[in-house]
Amino acid sequence: MKPAPIEQLKAWVDTSSNIVFFGGAGVSTESGIPDFRSVDGLYQQKYEFPPETILSRTFFRKNTEYFYRFYREKMLYTNALPNITHTKLAELEQRGNLNCVITQNIDGLHQKAGSKNVLELHGSIYRNYCMDCYREYGIEKIQNTDGIPRCECEGTIKPDVVLYEEPLQENIVDKAVNAIRQADLLIIGGTSLSVYPAAGFISYYQGERLVLINKSETAYDSEANLVIRAGLGQVFAAL
Repeated sequence: MKPAPIEQLKAWVDTSSNIVFFGGAGVSTESGIPDFRSVDGLYQQKYEFPPETILSRTFFRKNTEYFYRFYREKMLYTNALPNITHTKLAELEQRGNLNCVITQNIDGLHQKAGSKNVLELHGSIYRNYCMDCYREYGIEKIQNTDGIPRCECEGTIKPDVVLYEEPLQENIVDKAVNAIRQADLLIIGGTSLSVYPAAGFISYYQGERLVLINKSETAYDSEANLVIRAGLGQVFAAL
């Protein structure tokens, strides 16, 4: 008789020393940060422009002030706290089971929970830079200004987040691919695996312990060794 899915996951976690966790927006929804594609997500909300358009490089360049109105209102959740998934992953890293977290989120909650080795595929709201002189700024510069935030050199400040039409940072991609290749357990959670190129990273895994945790099915379920159709909080609370 096969063990229950969560019991199987627990057994694999306890006997793995190079776990990689790959997470999407669903990791942070239990911290009160909405995802993009659910019924209540950002893509379902009504604006003058669709969020996909607003969060694009072209829109940022042509409608910077409008971008920042949306960005300050809908993308900055600095009061959000880590949830059980974030804290359990940090504990696994401290125990020596988990090698790294690869995240598509920009909220910094993994670091708040204590995780050290976090690869942020899409950047972070906590980093910003001048597009002219590349001076770096913290999130306070965005929060404490109105309109378009400007550098001391008068250049436009841009969040260090990957917008639509922008490529992922090559060094982060390389580190993520190498981590996945070497993992003895790959846990993918809270993502529909529909955003590329990040979704394609799954193909680099060479082991036999691929776990998909998501409330709804994904196109990669048939490739997983273990599928758990549940919320991440429920699963990680049991570890």
